[in-house]
Amino acid sequence: MLADYRQKILAPGFFLLCLLCPALALGMENEDCLGCHDDVDLVGEGSFVAEVAFVNSAHADIGCSSCHDSISAAHPDDGLTASRPNCLDCHGDVAEEYAQTTHNENAGCSDCHDPHNVRGAAAVSGHDMNAMCVECHTADDVVDSHSEWLPQANLHIGMVPCVTCHTASEDVIISLYITHKKENIETGALDLADHGELAALAGSDDVQDLVDTNRDDYISIAELRMFNRNPANKNVQLLGMMTPASVSHDITTLDNRWDCSFCHVSGPGAMQTSYVSLAQPDGSFKRVPAEQGAVLDALFGTPDFYMVGATRSKTMNYLGLAIIAGGLVLPIGHGSLRFLTRKNRRKSEDKS
Repeated sequence: MLADYRQKILAPGFFLLCLLCPALALGMENEDCLGCHDDVDLVGEGSFVAEVAFVNSAHADIGCSSCHDSISAAHPDDGLTASRPNCLDCHGDVAEEYAQTTHNENAGCSDCHDPHNVRGAAAVSGHDMNAMCVECHTADDVVDSHSEWLPQANLHIGMVPCVTCHTASEDVIISLYITHKKENIETGALDLADHGELAALAGSDDVQDLVDTNRDDYISIAELRMFNRNPANKNVQLLGMMTPASVSHDITTLDNRWDCSFCHVSGPGAMQTSYVSLAQPDGSFKRVPAEQGAVLDALFGTPDFYMVGATRSKTMNYLGLAIIAGGLVLPIGHGSLRFLTRKNRRKSEDKS
């Protein structure tokens, strides 16, 4: 009887404990793993996982054991090697799209993406996007191949992410980055200011306050003007890169990307939507929306970001009209005076 009573009392408790223990273990798992793997001296370069990057990545929410399911509580004393995940288990739709490309035969997911530092496209700078490509396609080779048909290929390669032209993403946006003032743009080297440098500029304020002075998560042309005119910012500037509005693993080059007017035309739709992308402590970037068409105002909005045939200044437009009007005053005025005084001139000629 006593044994039956204990069984009735303890069995439900044991059952609940079995349910709770995995949940508790899962909740601590990332922390336990990173306790060792965040120390490069302890685990080595090949097994190092930077905690500051991983905890803010898209994969942090699913947990380490979701991908490395061979790891037990006895790791590493059990001597078992961590199982390698199959990206297709979660990213089947991407794999299907990617499988149709020539890249599929030459590069796997991890060749371009660090699984422990996965971010959405908005959180990755255009500079870092290109850093993935140059692992296989060297910058010099890319410039040489594009120079066969593209004027000033070095400038294009440096200021436009490869995926802007070489994917099937229809729409693009402009991301403005705070960069060091003295940079060699002609070699395609964007020298982005990191979070530490921006924090030093901001002082006791938040980094976003450098450009978003009223803290409304929206940057107006007036605020861009204040940033550009601030003497404290004399060593930095705002430079923009045209990046895809959405991610695509289809590397098809759309026909309009071969057309110069896609970018170099007065007020293109592609340049109406822009953001200021600010470096974050974990190496990612935060996009803050800017006023529509901000990058088109080359005089006040983004004086260091100028795209021939696209950027413009209303002030310069008015000045140009004034010059044209002034140039017309003399011939029109002179002609009008001669017309109005023609009778007097005839009388004078008759008298003579």
